Order: sequence, then structure tokens, then C-alpha cells
Amino acid sequence: MVAFDAAIAATFLFYLAIIFAIAVVAWMRTRTAADYYLGGRNLSPAVAALSAGASDTSGWVLLGLPGYAYLSGLEAGWLALGLCLGVAMNWLLTARKLRIFSHALEDAVTLPTYLQRRFCDSGGGLRIVSSLFILLFFLFYVSSGLIGGGKLFVAVFGVDYHIAVILGAVIIIVYTLFGGFLAVSWTDVFQGLLLTIALLVVPVMAIQVADGLDASIAAIEIENPWLLEAWHDKNGEPLGAIAIISLLGWGLGYFGQPHILSRFKAIESAHAVKSAAAIGIIWAIVVYIAAIVVGMAGIAVFDTALADAEKVFILLVGTLFNPFVAGVLLAAILAAIMSTVDSQLLVCSSALAEDIYPLLRKRAIDATLRLRIGRWAVGGVAVASTLIAMDSDSKVLDVVSYAWAGLGAALGPTILLSLYWARMTGTGALAGVVTGGLTVIIWSQIDGGIFEAYELIPGFIFASFAIVLGSWLSAGNVAEAENRYRELDRA
Repeated sequence: MVAFDAAIAATFLFYLAIIFAIAVVAWMRTRTAADYYLGGRNLSPAVAALSAGASDTSGWVLLGLPGYAYLSGLEAGWLALGLCLGVAMNWLLTARKLRIFSHALEDAVTLPTYLQRRFCDSGGGLRIVSSLFILLFFLFYVSSGLIGGGKLFVAVFGVDYHIAVILGAVIIIVYTLFGGFLAVSWTDVFQGLLLTIALLVVPVMAIQVADGLDASIAAIEIENPWLLEAWHDKNGEPLGAIAIISLLGWGLGYFGQPHILSRFKAIESAHAVKSAAAIGIIWAIVVYIAAIVVGMAGIAVFDTALADAEKVFILLVGTLFNPFVAGVLLAAILAAIMSTVDSQLLVCSSALAEDIYPLLRKRAIDATLRLRIGRWAVGGVAVASTLIAMDSDSKVLDVVSYAWAGLGAALGPTILLSLYWARMTGTGALAGVVTGGLTVIIWSQIDGGIFEAYELIPGFIFASFAIVLGSWLSAGNVAEAENRYRELDRA
């Protein structure tokens, strides 16, 4: 545990004061549901890029990924490479067209609404099913952030884990309820910069304390030379095709993450996407490489093995820095957690208030009521995720892995093909969402052989086949689908 210090506590309180001040200002500017969920589509390229990156990375980049690198060494580099490729493909293939299509479709605020209007889903089945899968997997994703927050407060303040989780949930709920998307996006920029600084400063200081880069590498080699081999695991066994493909396959998940895609829809114009993409891709490369270096540096600094590898960043900060600087750097973990969980709560809120509730009531709902329902939904989803996070033995990376796969497989192929395949129909889209989501749920329950592959990969593949098959079986609607696509592509 990091020793408690008044300077650390004061730094945390100062950080929270800044965050809540931003939330209050954003609350004063939030008047409609569109403002609450997309900030009025007025994000600049820099804000959109940093907000997308910060909402993506979460606490797992400061806890889970360094912990994985601490245990597995350069094997974690495959995961970082897959994530960097995924970020680049998402910005280059998805961002601009999704901004254009969603705006042309009567300003579709949520992904389920976008899918319903993209495929003229008058019955609302596609919209409801996609919303339900979003809610299911985001319950786990939000809980992973709360698990990370719990570990942070336990390590810093020595409080009970369950109290720590509840405290983190209350902090996030309050400021998300107040400010909505504007507060989240503005604070994400601040939090994204803080996270980047922390990931750059900590490994540099750790390597310096370990007497330089050469000495650090030598210390790792003494501990376990296989940790410096990217093609072997820590036991010296070859990684194999399934392991490498599974790690690289994480990148496919980006196409289906609603909290990231919402930033694309909120960019001020399609022309601004190019500069936003450059910022977002460079930022991701820096952050993911730095996270790997943090974990590896922990091997060189600590003589004895850590009981919980996911606390390597926290313990490095507590060991290397004075209390004030440590407080700033530890606040970066809270920043990373908040920047993702708040975004995910907004997506869940929009799924309930904008997609499910109006369809179940079968009548239009005024903007004020939708906004009120959305804010209540934030609290409800957060409470459910808090209950899931109460298992103190949970690992951040494990929970993120499941949620990431579920969203990536259920929504990724459907979103991507909806932007590029003119002959795709609503039947195909529904088949893809259901097949991808169910594949992840089932695959994750089976062990051995080919089932050792990361469930996102078969889920993504099967969903893509289901989309093609479903569209082929509903060939009578192809002409209508092609006309719809051409209209949007000309927008």
C-alpha cells in the first residue's frame, strides 16, 4: 500500500474540484438530449481526438496493461500493437463516414438509432436488440473501471475495498449526471493529458532509479530472460498462432465501442476528421508503448514479486516520487477511470432513454422527459455495475477483455459494413448483432483447443458471415438498401 500523506489527499481533492467545476459549467450549457449525449456536435479535432482516446484507455491502461507487461514481458507488446492498429483503422475507416451518415440520418444521436434509420427498421427490433447488447456488456465494462478505482483507493488510503468501489461510483455518477457529454468531453481532454504525462514520467524515473536503460534490461534478464522475448511466453514456450492472433485481434474491438464512436459523431464537421485522426493515432501509440514500459520497469525496480501485478504503476509512483508529485500521478489513474466510465454511463443512459423506453411506450417523448430519464438511467446502470465490481478478486484486464469482445463482435461488423456495403439489409444487420454477441457469450464459457482464442475474433468473423447471409436471404430488400446507401454516401 502507498503510505497515506496529506499532500496526496490534497492533490486528489484539488483534482476533483477542477472536475466538478467543469461539470457545473457544462450543466449550465446543457438544455436538450442532443446536448447531453453529443454536446451539440461541436467538438474540435483536438477535443474529439483526446476525448476518444481518454474514453478508450480507462484505468486498465495504467493498471491492467502495465500489470500484464509486468507478468509477461514483451508478450504484451503484441496486445499494444493490435490496439494501435485498431485505433488507426477506426479513425481512417469509420470516423468520417459515421459522422456524415449519422448527421444525414436526421441527426441520429445514438448507435441503435443510427442503425434503425440506416436500415429503415420500422419495427424497432434492430434498435432494441443492439441497445440490449450495449447495456449487457457495458455493465461489465463500467464495473471494470470501478474495480480499478477500488484498487486505487485501497492502495492510497487503505480503506476497505467495497467502500472504495462505492466512493468511486458516487464521484463519477454525480459529475456525469450534472454535465453530460460536454462535461465528459472537456474533462476527457484534461484527463487525457494528465494520463499521458503520468505514463511518460513514471517509466523515465523508474529507469533512472534502476541505474539506466542497460541496467534495467539486465535486471529483467536476471529475473527472467524470457520476458525480453516477444515470440515466447514467460515460461519459454513459443506463443503460437492462436496466442498472437488473439492479442493482435484486440484491435478489431474498436469498430464496436459506442463510447468511442460517439466522439466521431460529435466532431464539428467531416472535414475536421483528418486532423483529429492524426492526433488520436499518435496519442494512442505513445500511451500504449509507455504502458508496456511501465510494467517492464517495475520488474527492474522491485526486488520481490508483487502480490497484485495490476498495482505496479501505483507502487512505482509511491516509491519514486514525493507525496505531492505522487498525488498528481495517482490522480491520473482516477482520471483514466473517470474518462471511460463517464462515457460508458452516457451510452447506457442514451440506450435506455433514447432507444428502449420510447419504443416500449410506442409514442414520442418530449426532450425534457428524455433528458430526465437519461439522468436517472446513469444512476441505475452505475448501481448495477457497482454490484458486479464488489468481487475484490476481480482483475481489471479480465473484465475489460470480456466487455470489449462483446461490444466489438456485436456491433463492430455491423457498423463497419453499414458504412461501406450498399447491399446490406436490416435483416443482415440484426443477424450480425445477435450472432456476434451470442458467440462471445458462448465462446467465453468453453476452454481448450481452438476455444483458447480470444472470443472477439470468432465473434467478429461469425457476425460478418451472418450479415452477408442475412442480407442475401432478404434479397428482396436489396434494391431499397442500395438506394438508401447511395443517398447517404452523397450527403
